Amino acid sequence: MNRYTLATIWATATVALDQITKLWVLNTIEPWTGFKVIPGFFNLVHVLNKGAAWGFLDDENIDWQRPMFIAISVVAVFAIGYMLKTTKKNDQWMITGLGMIAGGAVGNAIDRIWLGSVIDFLDVYVGTYHWPAFNIADSALTVGAGCIILSMLFQRNSEQD
Repeated sequence: MNRYTLATIWATATVALDQITKLWVLNTIEPWTGFKVIPGFFNLVHVLNKGAAWGFLDDENIDWQRPMFIAISVVAVFAIGYMLKTTKKNDQWMITGLGMIAGGAVGNAIDRIWLGSVIDFLDVYVGTYHWPAFNIADSALTVGAGCIILSMLFQRNSEQD
């Protein structure tokens, strides 16, 4: 399978899972509410985030964050396309990571275009410490970055052999 096909499969699967879960949240959980799934550790919530990761720039008084984050997503997808072109054909970690990051960027961009904010719904916590709520697209961005780091480590190790 060529690198573009593999990355597209990862991106498409990410967007599909992200959007399906967000539609479920929209139709099941009232905004700004939620319910416990694993007491003391995990809730499903319905949070709207106009900003970026961890609520960065999530402010109703800022008008420019929506077009800025959409533009960043578009630039990221084009950059990923270029990176795929320069990626070794057998570097599965890099290709997978780039596909997941593209899917995560597109998934959150769809929310911004459609709703003006991103739907976050996964609420992980330990005791009273809560991580900011996140979604499948955010998870794919994180896992994709981890795949790219693994790719770089494997490439570095193979060059030292």
